[in-house]
Amino acid sequence: MMKINLKNPIHFLAFGFGSGLIKPAPGTWGTLAGLGVAILLWHITESTLFFVLLSLIAFVAGCYICDKTSHNLGVHDDGRIVWDEIVAVFVIFCFLPEHNWLYYLLTFVTFRLFDILKPYPIRYFDEHLQGGLGIMFDDILAALYSIISLYLISWYI
Repeated sequence: MMKINLKNPIHFLAFGFGSGLIKPAPGTWGTLAGLGVAILLWHITESTLFFVLLSLIAFVAGCYICDKTSHNLGVHDDGRIVWDEIVAVFVIFCFLPEHNWLYYLLTFVTFRLFDILKPYPIRYFDEHLQGGLGIMFDDILAALYSIISLYLISWYI
């Protein structure tokens, strides 16, 4: 088992630039870090294509980053690994109905809700998929639930 080292770029990313080390609720802090990065990048690029490419690259890299870090820690899906939350926020930003503070807040709330409650089939994949893919995949499903919810809210508004 290896000690956490934020000078190690794999650990730095896995722990969400250090946000995953904040207690309590590291997943919440990781989501906030991802949201901050996503908002900044959106206002720089204003490009859905950029977020699609970023999400794909970050997901593939995340499978390795999360797997390597969990092996280093000797724990599958350690709660301090929050790269999966960050990438999930990037995925949501690919499909946001609108880019404004209301939808940024709703992104945070809906994603955290689905990531914590893990409705079917999220919990199933969380419990049955191993390795980096397992760490990443349940959060992507929570992001998809969040996107659907955001469009339902947008339609209702």
